[in-house]
Amino acid sequence: MKNRRILLIATLVILSLFFVTGCGYKKKSDTDYGVKDNWAIFAVGEEKKADVFLICPTVDMNDEFNMQLTDEDTKSNFVGALNMETGLYSDVARIYAPFYHQAAMKVYSLSATDREPYMQIAYNDVSDAFTWYMEHENDGRPIILAGFSQGADMCYRLLQEYFDDKKLQEQLVAVYAIGWPCDKEMVEKYPQIVPAKGEDDYGVVISFDCEAPEIEETFITPKDMKAYTINPLNWKTDSTPADKSLNKGACFVKYSGEIKSEISELCGCYIDESRGILKVPDVNKDDFPSVVPGLATGVYHIYDYQFFYRNLQENVKVRLDKYIQAHTEG
Repeated sequence: MKNRRILLIATLVILSLFFVTGCGYKKKSDTDYGVKDNWAIFAVGEEKKADVFLICPTVDMNDEFNMQLTDEDTKSNFVGALNMETGLYSDVARIYAPFYHQAAMKVYSLSATDREPYMQIAYNDVSDAFTWYMEHENDGRPIILAGFSQGADMCYRLLQEYFDDKKLQEQLVAVYAIGWPCDKEMVEKYPQIVPAKGEDDYGVVISFDCEAPEIEETFITPKDMKAYTINPLNWKTDSTPADKSLNKGACFVKYSGEIKSEISELCGCYIDESRGILKVPDVNKDDFPSVVPGLATGVYHIYDYQFFYRNLQENVKVRLDKYIQAHTEG
C-alpha cells in the first residue's frame, strides 16, 4: 500500500509538471511572453485572415554578444526595424513580433562555430515566444513565418524544431526568410524545409540575398555554400534574368514604417546558380552602401526586401489566397 501511494504521488507530480509547462514543453529562457511588454508587436490586425510571426533582424550594435531587453534605445531600434517590414504583411495578416535577446552585430565577426552559443541564446527566446503564441493566440489560424537576416535564421530554426509536426505543416502558409541562405545541407537534413518553386506554392520557404554581379562571397553566403533562392520578380529558381520592368516598386522605408521613397522599375535581377545568390546589375553600388560591418560595397543585404517591396507585398497575398482556396476546397 505504501509503495502504491508513493507511486501515485510521483505520477501526480509528473502530470502536474507536464501540464504546467504546456503539455510537456520546457521553457528555454527566462523571458516571460505572457507579459505583453516582451512583445514589440502584439496581435496587430485582429480582422486579418492569417497570422504572421515576425522576427527582427540584427539591430544591436553595442559591444556585447546578446541584446539586453532592458536597453530602451536598442529596443526602440528593434521596433523601428520591424516597422520597416510590417507593410509587406499587414494587409493580410495579424502581426506578432517578440523582443528577444538577439545576437549583437559583434557576434558575426566570429566563426560560425564560435557564433552558435550566442545564436542559441537568441533562439531560446524566439522558441519560447512561438510556443506561447501557439498555446495562447493562434487558435488554428494560418501561419506565416517571416524574418530578415538574423530573423530569417531564426525562422529556419523554428522550422527545424516545430514543423516536422503534420498539424503545424497544415497551418503553414509560407516562410519569408529573406537575407539568410536556405542552404542545401539544411534542406537535406530537414524535410519540412521546402524551398519555393514558383509564385503561389504554399508551405514553402521564400529566400534570397542580393549582391552586385562582381561580388564573389560574403560571411552570409560563402563561396562554398549552395543556397536555394527564388527570384522575387519572375518567381523562377533558375538563372533566367528578370528585367527591371517587372519590378513593381522598390520602397525605402523609415523606422516609423512610412515609405520615404518609392521607385518603380528600379532594378532587375538574376540568380547566380553557383552559390544561389541574387545578382542585381542595374543599380550604382555607390548609391546603396552596404552599411553592415564586414560587408563590402556592392553587397545589397540591407536592401534585400526594399528593392522588391511591392512584388513581395503582392506575393504574400497571392500565396495566402492560394492556401485558403486549397484548404477551403479540401
